[in-house]
Amino acid sequence: MREHDFIALAAPPTVAAVRAVRAEQFGAPTPCDGLDVRGLIEHMLHWGPGLARASRNSDGRPPPDGDPRQRLERQIDQLVAAWSAPSAWEGMTSMGGPRKTPARMIGAMAVGEIVVHGWDLARATGQDVGWDPGLLEFLHDEVAKTAALGREMKAYGPEVPVPPTAPALDRMLGLTGRDPAWQQIDGRHDAPVAEPGGHGSTTPDPGDGRADLAPPDF
Repeated sequence: MREHDFIALAAPPTVAAVRAVRAEQFGAPTPCDGLDVRGLIEHMLHWGPGLARASRNSDGRPPPDGDPRQRLERQIDQLVAAWSAPSAWEGMTSMGGPRKTPARMIGAMAVGEIVVHGWDLARATGQDVGWDPGLLEFLHDEVAKTAALGREMKAYGPEVPVPPTAPALDRMLGLTGRDPAWQQIDGRHDAPVAEPGGHGSTTPDPGDGRADLAPPDF
């Protein structure tokens, strides 16, 4: 399987989780510190167009106004179409800043945004979610390459220790500063959340001069 195949595998579980979010859950906390469910959806909507444009196969036009869940589903569809083209993963590109970054790195950011924040939304709303094992191994390896930089730039919280024998999803979550045991209990959570300010996220801060070098803002 080639890297351009992975985003189509990443999307369906996350879309299913988004569709199952109830309006009364919008205020629930998530594993991203400082973001409730609505805030996390808005975070994904904010960064999605830039990730789509970086593929050089999309104009990255934001989805029309409306229910944020439906808008996010359209945004994910846009990312899948943009990064499913083999050419999107070739050469150098950017998120809009002056610096160029290997397109493969930003493609992995797009896949990571869908998977990691899909997990965030599922955990925050009491859903079970899972992805293709090959996809998760790919993402773990990609996140591992940029985890130290991500922590330096506050995109990730401190690494959460996870046994090396744990599933790839758990090991990847630990690299992004998440505790795989995080779960919602009566509107509260019982495990550490991602570092304040970074949201354990994968998207770079556009105000940072190194934004085009940052790992995905998970």
